Amino acid sequence: MSLNAVAEAAPAQVPSIAEPAAPARAQAWFDGRLCDIDALQAGLTTHAMHYGSGVFEGIRSYATADGAAVFRLADHMARMRQGAALLGMAFDPAEATGAVLATLRANQHRDAYIRPLAWFGEGGFGLDVEGHTEHLMVATTATRVHLAGTRARLGISTWRRNPADSLPPLKLCGAYINSILAKRESKARGFDEALFTDAEGFVVECTGANVFVVTGGRVTAVTHRDALPGITRDTLIALTGAEARAVTVEELRDADEVFACGTAAEVAPVQAIEDRIYGDNPVTRELAALYARVVRGEAETGRGWLTAV
Repeated sequence: MSLNAVAEAAPAQVPSIAEPAAPARAQAWFDGRLCDIDALQAGLTTHAMHYGSGVFEGIRSYATADGAAVFRLADHMARMRQGAALLGMAFDPAEATGAVLATLRANQHRDAYIRPLAWFGEGGFGLDVEGHTEHLMVATTATRVHLAGTRARLGISTWRRNPADSLPPLKLCGAYINSILAKRESKARGFDEALFTDAEGFVVECTGANVFVVTGGRVTAVTHRDALPGITRDTLIALTGAEARAVTVEELRDADEVFACGTAAEVAPVQAIEDRIYGDNPVTRELAALYARVVRGEAETGRGWLTAV
Protein backbone atom coordinates (compact mmCIF):
# COMPACT_ATOMS: atom_id res chain seq x y z
CA MET A 1 0.00 0.00 0.00
CA SER A 2 1.41 3.43 -0.88
CA LEU A 3 2.20 6.18 1.64
CA ASN A 4 -0.33 8.52 0.04
CA ALA A 5 -3.11 5.95 0.20
CA VAL A 6 -2.54 5.39 3.89
CA ALA A 7 -2.31 9.12 4.57
CA GLU A 8 -5.69 9.72 2.95
CA ALA A 9 -7.27 6.98 5.11
CA ALA A 10 -6.07 8.15 8.53
CA PRO A 11 -5.99 11.44 10.48
CA ALA A 12 -2.91 12.65 12.31
CA GLN A 13 -4.43 12.23 15.77
CA VAL A 14 -7.17 10.32 17.53
CA PRO A 15 -9.31 12.23 20.06
CA SER A 16 -9.20 10.80 23.56
CA ILE A 17 -12.32 9.77 25.47
CA ALA A 18 -12.08 10.05 29.24
CA GLU A 19 -12.27 6.93 31.39
CA PRO A 20 -15.04 6.76 34.00
CA ALA A 21 -14.02 6.32 37.63
CA ALA A 22 -13.21 2.68 38.41
CA PRO A 23 -14.71 0.88 41.43
CA ALA A 24 -12.71 0.95 44.67
CA ARG A 25 -11.80 -2.76 44.36
CA ALA A 26 -10.90 -4.32 41.01
CA GLN A 27 -13.11 -7.22 40.02
CA ALA A 28 -12.16 -10.44 38.26
CA TRP A 29 -14.44 -13.14 36.85
CA PHE A 30 -13.58 -16.54 38.27
CA ASP A 31 -15.44 -19.78 37.59
CA GLY A 32 -18.83 -18.22 37.03
CA ARG A 33 -18.87 -15.19 39.30
CA LEU A 34 -17.28 -11.81 39.87
CA CYS A 35 -14.98 -11.46 42.89
CA ASP A 36 -12.57 -8.93 44.36
CA ILE A 37 -9.38 -9.76 42.49
CA ASP A 38 -7.25 -9.58 45.65
CA ALA A 39 -9.40 -12.25 47.35
CA LEU A 40 -8.64 -14.96 44.76
CA GLN A 41 -6.00 -17.63 45.34
CA ALA A 42 -4.61 -20.68 43.56
CA GLY A 43 -3.49 -23.84 45.35
CA LEU A 44 0.16 -24.82 45.48
CA THR A 45 -0.48 -28.03 43.52
CA THR A 46 -2.10 -26.13 40.62
CA HIS A 47 -1.05 -28.06 37.53
CA ALA A 48 -0.62 -24.94 35.37
CA MET A 49 1.75 -23.45 37.94
CA HIS A 50 4.06 -26.47 37.66
CA TYR A 51 3.70 -27.41 33.98
CA GLY A 52 2.22 -24.42 32.12
CA SER A 53 -1.01 -26.27 31.30
CA GLY A 54 -3.14 -23.28 30.45
CA VAL A 55 -4.23 -21.12 27.53
CA PHE A 56 -4.80 -17.39 27.47
CA GLU A 57 -5.56 -14.45 25.23
CA GLY A 58 -4.67 -10.76 25.20
CA ILE A 59 -7.65 -8.65 24.10
CA ARG A 60 -8.34 -4.91 24.03
CA SER A 61 -11.43 -2.82 24.58
CA TYR A 62 -11.68 0.78 23.48
CA ALA A 63 -13.74 3.84 24.28
CA THR A 64 -15.94 4.69 21.31
CA ALA A 65 -18.58 7.34 20.72
CA ASP A 66 -21.20 4.70 21.60
CA GLY A 67 -19.49 3.39 24.73
CA ALA A 68 -16.88 0.70 25.31
CA ALA A 69 -16.34 -1.96 22.64
CA VAL A 70 -14.07 -5.00 22.45
CA PHE A 71 -12.02 -5.42 19.28
CA ARG A 72 -12.31 -8.76 17.46
CA LEU A 73 -13.56 -10.57 20.53
CA ALA A 74 -14.98 -13.53 18.58
CA ASP A 75 -11.63 -14.11 16.84
CA HIS A 76 -9.77 -14.13 20.15
CA MET A 77 -12.26 -16.58 21.61
CA ALA A 78 -11.92 -18.87 18.58
CA ARG A 79 -8.12 -18.93 18.93
CA MET A 80 -8.39 -19.60 22.65
CA ARG A 81 -10.70 -22.52 21.95
CA GLN A 82 -8.05 -24.00 19.62
CA GLY A 83 -5.47 -23.96 22.39
CA ALA A 84 -7.88 -25.38 24.96
CA ALA A 85 -8.83 -28.22 22.61
CA LEU A 86 -5.18 -29.23 22.23
CA LEU A 87 -4.92 -29.54 26.01
CA GLY A 88 -8.14 -31.53 26.22
CA MET A 89 -9.77 -28.72 28.15
CA ALA A 90 -13.47 -27.91 28.03
CA PHE A 91 -13.86 -24.30 26.85
CA ASP A 92 -17.10 -22.49 26.06
CA PRO A 93 -16.50 -19.35 23.95
CA ALA A 94 -19.97 -18.04 24.80
CA GLU A 95 -19.27 -18.32 28.53
CA ALA A 96 -15.86 -16.67 28.12
CA THR A 97 -17.37 -13.87 26.02
CA GLY A 98 -19.96 -13.17 28.71
CA ALA A 99 -17.22 -13.17 31.34
CA VAL A 100 -15.17 -10.60 29.39
CA LEU A 101 -18.12 -8.23 29.04
CA ALA A 102 -19.21 -8.69 32.67
CA THR A 103 -15.70 -7.92 33.96
CA LEU A 104 -15.38 -4.78 31.86
CA ARG A 105 -18.75 -3.56 33.14
CA ALA A 106 -17.87 -4.37 36.76
CA ASN A 107 -14.57 -2.47 36.53
CA GLN A 108 -16.15 0.34 34.47
CA HIS A 109 -13.29 0.03 32.01
CA ARG A 110 -13.47 1.33 28.47
CA ASP A 111 -9.85 1.58 27.28
CA ALA A 112 -8.55 -1.65 28.77
CA TYR A 113 -6.38 -4.70 28.33
CA ILE A 114 -8.28 -7.95 28.91
CA ARG A 115 -6.73 -11.22 30.06
CA PRO A 116 -8.85 -14.40 29.92
CA LEU A 117 -7.04 -17.48 31.21
CA ALA A 118 -8.18 -21.12 31.30
CA TRP A 119 -6.03 -23.61 33.20
CA PHE A 120 -5.80 -26.94 34.97
CA GLY A 121 -5.92 -26.57 38.74
CA GLU A 122 -5.17 -28.64 41.81
CA GLY A 123 -4.41 -32.33 41.75
CA GLY A 124 -1.43 -34.67 41.90
CA PHE A 125 1.95 -34.02 40.31
CA GLY A 126 2.68 -35.48 36.89
CA LEU A 127 2.08 -34.56 33.28
CA ASP A 128 -1.38 -36.12 32.93
CA VAL A 129 -4.08 -33.46 33.03
CA GLU A 130 -6.95 -35.89 33.54
CA GLY A 131 -8.52 -35.55 36.95
CA HIS A 132 -7.45 -31.97 37.48
CA THR A 133 -10.04 -29.26 37.97
CA GLU A 134 -10.50 -26.78 35.12
CA HIS A 135 -10.76 -23.05 35.78
CA LEU A 136 -11.53 -19.89 33.84
CA MET A 137 -10.81 -16.33 34.88
CA VAL A 138 -10.95 -12.89 33.26
CA ALA A 139 -9.10 -9.82 34.53
CA THR A 140 -9.06 -6.34 33.00
CA THR A 141 -6.70 -3.45 33.50
CA ALA A 142 -6.57 0.09 32.21
CA THR A 143 -2.76 -0.08 32.25
CA ARG A 144 -1.03 -0.04 28.88
CA VAL A 145 1.25 -3.02 28.37
CA HIS A 146 4.09 -4.30 26.19
CA LEU A 147 5.54 -1.88 23.60
CA ALA A 148 2.62 0.57 23.99
CA GLY A 149 3.33 2.43 20.74
CA THR A 150 6.92 3.36 21.64
CA ARG A 151 9.75 3.37 19.07
CA ALA A 152 11.32 0.08 20.10
CA ARG A 153 14.94 -0.99 19.70
CA LEU A 154 15.19 -4.68 18.82
CA GLY A 155 18.03 -7.05 19.53
CA ILE A 156 18.27 -10.23 17.47
CA SER A 157 17.92 -13.10 19.92
CA THR A 158 20.29 -16.04 20.09
CA TRP A 159 17.27 -18.09 21.17
CA ARG A 160 15.10 -19.67 18.46
CA ARG A 161 11.32 -19.42 18.48
CA ASN A 162 9.50 -22.59 19.52
CA PRO A 163 9.26 -24.58 16.26
CA ALA A 164 5.67 -25.14 15.15
CA ASP A 165 6.20 -28.88 14.89
CA SER A 166 7.14 -28.96 18.59
CA LEU A 167 4.72 -26.37 19.99
CA PRO A 168 1.86 -24.97 17.90
CA PRO A 169 1.92 -21.15 17.56
CA LEU A 170 -0.98 -20.51 19.93
CA LYS A 171 -1.16 -18.75 23.28
CA LEU A 172 -0.28 -21.74 25.46
CA CYS A 173 1.03 -20.65 28.85
CA GLY A 174 4.15 -22.82 29.00
CA ALA A 175 5.29 -21.75 25.53
CA TYR A 176 5.99 -18.20 26.70
CA ILE A 177 9.08 -19.19 28.70
CA ASN A 178 10.69 -18.99 25.25
CA SER A 179 9.71 -15.30 25.00
CA ILE A 180 10.82 -14.55 28.55
CA LEU A 181 14.31 -15.91 27.88
CA ALA A 182 14.64 -13.95 24.64
CA LYS A 183 13.40 -10.70 26.13
CA ARG A 184 15.66 -11.00 29.19
CA GLU A 185 18.65 -11.55 26.93
CA SER A 186 17.86 -8.54 24.72
CA LYS A 187 17.13 -6.21 27.62
CA ALA A 188 20.41 -7.24 29.25
CA ARG A 189 22.09 -6.08 26.03
CA GLY A 190 20.36 -2.68 26.25
CA PHE A 191 17.46 -3.28 23.82
CA ASP A 192 13.72 -2.93 24.45
CA GLU A 193 12.59 -6.12 22.77
CA ALA A 194 13.88 -9.29 21.12
CA LEU A 195 13.51 -10.38 17.51
CA PHE A 196 13.40 -14.10 16.75
CA THR A 197 15.03 -15.37 13.56
CA ASP A 198 15.51 -18.91 12.30
CA ALA A 199 18.70 -20.80 11.40
CA GLU A 200 18.31 -19.84 7.72
CA GLY A 201 18.22 -16.11 8.43
CA PHE A 202 14.46 -15.57 8.10
CA VAL A 203 12.53 -13.32 10.45
CA VAL A 204 10.00 -15.02 12.72
CA GLU A 205 8.46 -12.44 15.12
CA CYS A 206 9.13 -10.52 18.31
CA THR A 207 8.45 -12.01 21.74
CA GLY A 208 4.81 -10.93 21.67
CA ALA A 209 4.25 -9.16 18.37
CA ASN A 210 4.35 -9.79 14.64
CA VAL A 211 6.62 -7.86 12.26
CA PHE A 212 5.95 -5.76 9.15
CA VAL A 213 8.38 -4.02 6.79
CA VAL A 214 7.91 -0.95 4.59
CA THR A 215 10.02 -0.49 1.46
CA GLY A 216 9.33 2.17 -1.16
CA GLY A 217 5.96 2.87 0.46
CA ARG A 218 4.85 -0.78 0.13
CA VAL A 219 3.84 -2.68 3.27
CA THR A 220 4.79 -6.35 3.71
CA ALA A 221 3.71 -8.67 6.52
CA VAL A 222 6.39 -11.11 7.69
CA THR A 223 5.21 -14.72 7.41
CA HIS A 224 6.80 -17.65 9.25
CA ARG A 225 5.38 -21.03 10.25
CA ASP A 226 6.68 -20.63 13.80
CA ALA A 227 5.04 -17.22 14.35
CA LEU A 228 1.68 -16.66 16.02
CA PRO A 229 -0.99 -15.89 13.37
CA GLY A 230 -1.74 -12.56 15.01
CA ILE A 231 -5.18 -10.98 14.96
CA THR A 232 -3.73 -7.46 14.75
CA ARG A 233 -1.52 -8.67 11.89
CA ASP A 234 -4.59 -10.03 10.10
CA THR A 235 -6.37 -6.70 10.68
CA LEU A 236 -3.55 -4.69 9.13
CA ILE A 237 -3.33 -7.00 6.12
CA ALA A 238 -7.07 -6.55 5.59
CA LEU A 239 -6.84 -2.76 5.91
CA THR A 240 -3.81 -2.28 3.67
CA GLY A 241 -3.80 -5.21 1.26
CA ALA A 242 -0.22 -5.87 2.37
CA GLU A 243 1.64 -8.78 0.80
CA ALA A 244 2.35 -11.58 3.30
CA ARG A 245 5.57 -13.54 2.70
CA ALA A 246 8.82 -14.76 4.21
CA VAL A 247 11.35 -11.98 4.88
CA THR A 248 15.07 -12.30 5.57
CA VAL A 249 17.01 -10.36 8.18
CA GLU A 250 18.90 -8.65 5.34
CA GLU A 251 15.63 -7.43 3.84
CA LEU A 252 14.70 -6.09 7.26
CA ARG A 253 17.97 -4.17 7.43
CA ASP A 254 17.44 -2.77 3.92
CA ALA A 255 13.83 -1.69 4.56
CA ASP A 256 12.79 1.95 4.96
CA GLU A 257 10.69 1.15 8.02
CA VAL A 258 9.94 -1.77 10.33
CA PHE A 259 7.11 -2.00 12.80
CA ALA A 260 5.77 -4.54 15.26
CA CYS A 261 2.10 -5.15 15.88
CA GLY A 262 -0.08 -7.01 18.33
CA THR A 263 -3.08 -6.53 20.57
CA ALA A 264 -0.97 -5.04 23.36
CA ALA A 265 1.63 -3.36 21.13
CA GLU A 266 -0.97 -2.09 18.63
CA VAL A 267 1.20 -0.60 15.84
CA ALA A 268 4.66 0.08 17.28
CA PRO A 269 7.39 1.68 15.12
CA VAL A 270 10.84 0.14 15.33
CA GLN A 271 13.65 2.61 15.93
CA ALA A 272 16.52 0.19 15.45
CA ILE A 273 17.42 -3.46 14.92
CA GLU A 274 20.86 -4.06 16.38
CA ASP A 275 23.00 -1.29 14.80
CA ARG A 276 20.57 -0.51 11.95
CA ILE A 277 18.73 2.72 12.83
CA TYR A 278 15.55 3.68 10.95
CA GLY A 279 14.09 7.11 10.27
CA ASP A 280 10.92 8.68 11.60
CA ASN A 281 8.61 5.92 10.28
CA PRO A 282 5.98 8.02 8.43
CA VAL A 283 4.00 5.07 6.99
CA THR A 284 4.00 3.37 10.38
CA ARG A 285 2.67 6.51 12.07
CA GLU A 286 -0.14 6.78 9.55
CA LEU A 287 -1.04 3.10 9.87
CA ALA A 288 -1.07 3.50 13.67
CA ALA A 289 -3.53 6.39 13.29
CA LEU A 290 -5.70 4.37 10.92
CA TYR A 291 -5.69 1.39 13.27
CA ALA A 292 -6.64 3.67 16.18
CA ARG A 293 -9.65 4.94 14.22
CA VAL A 294 -10.76 1.41 13.32
CA VAL A 295 -10.62 0.05 16.88
CA ARG A 296 -12.59 3.06 18.13
CA GLY A 297 -15.27 2.72 15.49
CA GLU A 298 -14.28 5.93 13.71
CA ALA A 299 -13.35 4.25 10.41
CA GLU A 300 -16.15 2.18 8.91
CA THR A 301 -14.96 -1.25 7.84
CA GLY A 302 -18.25 -3.14 7.82
CA ARG A 303 -16.47 -6.22 9.20
CA GLY A 304 -18.25 -6.56 12.55
CA TRP A 305 -14.98 -6.27 14.46
CA LEU A 306 -16.42 -4.40 17.47
CA THR A 307 -18.48 -6.00 20.24
CA ALA A 308 -20.36 -3.47 22.38
CA VAL A 309 -19.87 -3.74 26.13
